[in-house]
Amino acid sequence: MTLNGWIQIALFCAIILALTPLLGGYMTRVFAGERTFLSPVLRPVEGALYGLAGVDAKREQTWLGYTLAMLVFHVGGFLILYAILRLQDLLPLNPQEMAAMPPDLSLNTAISFLTNTNWQNYGGESTLSYLAQMLGLTHQNFLSAATGIALAVALIRGFSRASAQTVGNFWVDVTRCTLYVLLPLCIPYTLFLVWQGIPQTLGPYVDATTLDGAKQTIAVGPVASQVAIKMLGTNGGGFFNANASHPFENPTALSNFVQMLSIFALGAGLTNVFGRMVGDARKGWAILAAMGVIFVAGVAVTYWAEAAGTPGLNALGLTGGNMEGKEVRFGIVASALFAVITTAASCGAVNAMHDSFTALGGMIPLINMELGEIIVGGVGAGMYGMLLFVVVAMFVAGLMVGRTPEYAGKKIEAKEVKMAMLAILVLPLMMLGWTAVATVLPSAVASINNPGPHGFSEILYAFTSATANNGSAFGGLTGNTPFYNVTLAISMFIGRFMMIVPAMALAGSLAAKKTVPASAGTFPTHGGLFVGLLVGVILIVGGLTFFPALALGPIVEHLAAVAGQTFGG
Repeated sequence: MTLNGWIQIALFCAIILALTPLLGGYMTRVFAGERTFLSPVLRPVEGALYGLAGVDAKREQTWLGYTLAMLVFHVGGFLILYAILRLQDLLPLNPQEMAAMPPDLSLNTAISFLTNTNWQNYGGESTLSYLAQMLGLTHQNFLSAATGIALAVALIRGFSRASAQTVGNFWVDVTRCTLYVLLPLCIPYTLFLVWQGIPQTLGPYVDATTLDGAKQTIAVGPVASQVAIKMLGTNGGGFFNANASHPFENPTALSNFVQMLSIFALGAGLTNVFGRMVGDARKGWAILAAMGVIFVAGVAVTYWAEAAGTPGLNALGLTGGNMEGKEVRFGIVASALFAVITTAASCGAVNAMHDSFTALGGMIPLINMELGEIIVGGVGAGMYGMLLFVVVAMFVAGLMVGRTPEYAGKKIEAKEVKMAMLAILVLPLMMLGWTAVATVLPSAVASINNPGPHGFSEILYAFTSATANNGSAFGGLTGNTPFYNVTLAISMFIGRFMMIVPAMALAGSLAAKKTVPASAGTFPTHGGLFVGLLVGVILIVGGLTFFPALALGPIVEHLAAVAGQTFGG
C-alpha cells in the first residue's frame, strides 16, 4: 500500500461527500414537483407524456397501487426486451448480422436488465446487434434505474408523511426521474466519455491489418451512451465482454475515476433526499456515515490483500502486489477501489477480474453483496435496503431500553419489523439455496473450471451476484447453460421484487401512522451512537444469515494458499 493509493481513496470519498447535498437538494425538488432550472424546457415535455399515457399527475396511489403499477410496467418491459433479443436477426441496425439469442439466454438477459442486475452470460460484441444494445439494454438501463429511485422516494414518503393513504404516483416519479435526473446527467457524461476515447457510432466493425499482415476485426458501436447510464444508473452491463477493463469502455485513468464517482453519486445523494424530506438532514448524514464506515473498512481490507500479493508468489520473492487480472493503466489501488465500489452499489461493472483477486480480496465483494448492497447500493435500491435495516436497528434499540421504538417520528411496531425482516431474509434463501443445489447437481458442477474451494466460491458468487442484482462475476464458471440461465433468472427476479413488495408495504404502513413528537426518551438517530448501532445490526444480521457459507470458500482458499507456501502442498 502506498500514500498515493490512500490519497486516491480519500479524494474519491471527499468528492462523493461534496456531491451528496448538491444532488440530494436537486432530486428533492424534482420529486416534490418544484421548479428547477430545467423546468422551462422539460415541463412541457413532461405534460405531453402524461397526456399521451393518460396519466393524471395530481392523482396519487396507495402503496398497493404504486406496487402494482410498477409490476405491470416491468411485465411490459420484459416482453419488449425478450422480443428484441429473440428477433434481432430480423430487425434493423444489425451490421454484423448477429443471430437471434437462444430462448433460455434471452430469458436470463431480459430479466437481468429488467431487474437492474445486468448479469451477462454472453459477450456483447459477439452476440448483440446495435438495436438490441440501444433499444433493448440501454433503454432498460434508464428505466430500471428510474424505478429503483422512484421506489426509494416512495418509501421515504412513508417516513415523511403522517396519516396519509398514498405514497406518490409511480408513473410521475419514473417520468420525472428519467427526464430531470438521468437524461440531463447522461448527455454531458456521454460527451465526456467520447472525449476520453470511447466510440459512439452506428458504423460497422472496423477491419484492421496487423504488423504481421493478419486481419483483425475491431468491435465498435454506440458504446459511450450505454456506458454513461450503465455507471450512473448502477446497471453495470458492458457493451463488451471485458466490461470496464476494455479500453473502449474505460480508456484512461480519468475515465476510470469519473466512472467510480458516477456509480456512487446518485445513491449517496438519496441519503440527503431522505434527510430533507423527513425534516432533519442529520438523519441522512447518519445513514451515509454508517454506509461509509463499512465501505472504508472493505476498501482497506481489499487494498491490503491485493497489495500484499499471493503467498505463493511472495515465497518466490516476486513481491509487488497481485496484478493478475488487472489493467496496468489502473493498477492495484484503482482496481481494488473499483471492485468494492461496484459491489457496494449494485453496479456490477468491473475494471479487473474478481476471479483473480486474492482469497481475502475477493471476499469483500462477496460480503458487500451478501449484505444486500446497502452500502450506498444501487440507485434507490440501496436506500430502501438500508432503511429496512434502520427499522430493525430501531427495533433492537427499543428492546434494549424497554419502550416502543421510533424513527423519524414514526412508531416501529410488529408489522413494520416483519415486513423489514421478510425483505431481508429472502436474499439468503436464493443465494444459499441455489448454491447448495448447484454444488451437488452434476450438470451444474460440470460448469466449474476451477475445482476445490475456489470453484465453490465461483458458484456462491454467481448466485449472490444475481440475487443481490449486482451482475458481476467471479469468472471461471460456464454460466450459459439451461440450468444457470434459468436459476440465475429466478434469483434475479426474486431478489428484486420480493424485496420491493415488503418494502412498499412498509411504506404504506408508515405513511398511515401519525407523527409522534420527540421526547426525552426518544433514541437519537443522528449521532455516533446510532451509526454504531446500525453498523452493528447490519453485521450481526449478516453474520447470522450469510457469513458462515459466505466465508467458507474464500477463507479455505486463503488457508490452502498459506499451507501451500508453508508446507509445499
